[in-house]
Parts: sequence; C-alpha cells; structure tokens
Amino acid sequence: MYEHFFQCPYCWEEISVLLDPSISSQTYIEDCEVCCRPIEFHVNFENSELVGFEARDIEQ
Repeated sequence: MYEHFFQCPYCWEEISVLLDPSISSQTYIEDCEVCCRPIEFHVNFENSELVGFEARDIEQ
C-alpha cells in the first residue's frame, strides 16, 4: 500500500489515504477523516508509481 498526503477540499486539513498501486486506474469516494464530508478520488499508477492524484469535493 502507498500512503499519500493531501489537503481536504472542504476543511483544508492535511490528511492521508492508503492507495493500492496494483490497480492502475481508480475512482472512488471516501469521507474525510476530519470533517466527514465525501471526497471523490481519481488515482493513476504506472509501474507501481503514482502518476496522477486528484481529490475533489462532491457538489451536492
């Protein structure tokens, strides 16, 4: 697993997520561990190296 730190798009706190480099392209939703609001993640790996990461708010 790969730990990646980023800033929550809602509360701006620095948090981390665990990413699985065995899956080359991932899109999923996970709640912020600080403010509990949903974050949409887009993650891309090439040869087990993180090449793309986006964490954005879900407009409701």
